[in-house]
Amino acid sequence: MEDRTQRRSLAATSRADTILLLVPTWFLTAMGLVMVLSAGSVSAAQGYDGNSFWYFQRQVVYTLAGLGVGALVARIPYRAWRRLWIPLLGIAAVLMMVAAHPSAGTSLYGASRWIDLGPVTLQPSEFAKLGLIAFAATVLAAKSSKLNDVAHLALPLVPVVAIVAGLGIMQRDLGTTVIMCGSVFLLLFVAGVRLRYLGASAAVGLVAIAYLIVGEPYRRTRFFEAWLDPQADASGAGYQLIQGLIAIGSGGWTGLGLGSSRAKWDYLPNAHSDFIFAVIAEELGLLGALTVLLAFGVLSFAAIRIALHATDTFGRLLAAGIAAWIGLQTVINLGAVTGLLPITGVPLPLVSFGGTALVVTLAAIGVLASVARGSGARGGARGSGARGGARGSGARGGARGSGASREARGSGIRRATS
Repeated sequence: MEDRTQRRSLAATSRADTILLLVPTWFLTAMGLVMVLSAGSVSAAQGYDGNSFWYFQRQVVYTLAGLGVGALVARIPYRAWRRLWIPLLGIAAVLMMVAAHPSAGTSLYGASRWIDLGPVTLQPSEFAKLGLIAFAATVLAAKSSKLNDVAHLALPLVPVVAIVAGLGIMQRDLGTTVIMCGSVFLLLFVAGVRLRYLGASAAVGLVAIAYLIVGEPYRRTRFFEAWLDPQADASGAGYQLIQGLIAIGSGGWTGLGLGSSRAKWDYLPNAHSDFIFAVIAEELGLLGALTVLLAFGVLSFAAIRIALHATDTFGRLLAAGIAAWIGLQTVINLGAVTGLLPITGVPLPLVSFGGTALVVTLAAIGVLASVARGSGARGGARGSGARGGARGSGARGGARGSGASREARGSGIRRATS
C-alpha cells in the first residue's frame, strides 16, 4: 500500500510539473502570435506588397511546426540526448560556418547568423544552444565524481564550448555566444563545480567580452553610445532604445489598447522581433507587461522543479541547462528593451517573431516534458522493484536514483567546502 501511494504521488508530481510547464508555454506562444500580428502589421504591409498579415502568417506556420516538434521530442526518452547531441551539435557547427561565410550567409545589423533557404530562413546557432546544453549535461553527468579535477573536467568540455563560441564570434553574434557560454556556466554551478573555479571562469569570460566589445566598432557604438548615453545620438545609435522606452512609458497602467501602438508606425525598429516587449507594454500597459513577466517566471519555476524532481544526474543537468538558457535569454532581451543591458539582438523566447528560435525553443520545452514524464515513470519503477523485486529495471532505477541523490549531496558538500 505504501509503495502504491508513493507511485501515485510521484506520478501526480510529474503531471503537475508538466502542466505547470505547458500552461505558460501555451500562453506565451499565443501572446507571441497576437503581438506579432499587431506589432508587425505596418512593417509587413510596407515590405510585402501591402500584406499586413505576412509576419503573422509565417509565425502561425512556425508555431504549428514548433508544437509538432515539441510533442514529438516529448515522447523521446530524455536519455537519448546523451547521443543525440552529437549529430545536432555537429550539423549546427557546420551550418554556423556556412552562415558566417560572406557568400553563403545572410547579414543583418552587423551579424551573419542566417542562411536563406528561399521560403524559410535558418539560424543554425539556435540548434547549437540545445546541442551544447545536451553535450555539457552528458559530460558533467559522466564526470560527476571528478569535478574537483580541473584537467579532467576541462576535457572535452572546454574545447567544444570554445569551438562553438568561436563560431558564434565568427558570425559576429556576441549575444547568442554569451547565452550559450552563460548557460554552460550556470550548468557548471548546478553540477557542483567549486566556486573558485567558477570565479576564474567568470573573470576570463568578462575579460573576453570586454575585449570583443572594445575591439569591434559597431559593438563600441552599441555599448558606449546606444546604451550608456543614448541621448548623445538620439537620432542615430540611441534611437531604438529611446523609442522603446517611449513606447513602454506610453502604455501607462492598462495600455493604449491592442493594435493601437504608435511605435510600430515606423518609429520603433524591430517592433515585431527584438523589441516586441516594448509594444506589449505600450498596448497592454504595465498590467499586461507584468502578466508576461509572470508567465516567464512560472515557466522558469516549472523547469527548475522538473530539474529538482529528476531521478538521475543527467536528467537534472539537462533540465537545469534548458532552464538556464531560456531564463538567461529572457533576461538579456528584457534588459536590452528596458535599457538595463546593452542591445544584443536576441529575441524574446516564444514571443518574438522568428522561425528557428520558436521551433527550437518549443523542442526544448518538449525535452523538459520528457524529463518530467521520465521522472514519474522511474519513480513507479522504483516502487515496483522495492515491492516484489519482480522488475530488475525498477531496482536498477532506484539504485541510480539513490546515486543521483548522493551525487547531489556531494555537490553541495563540495561547494560548501570550496
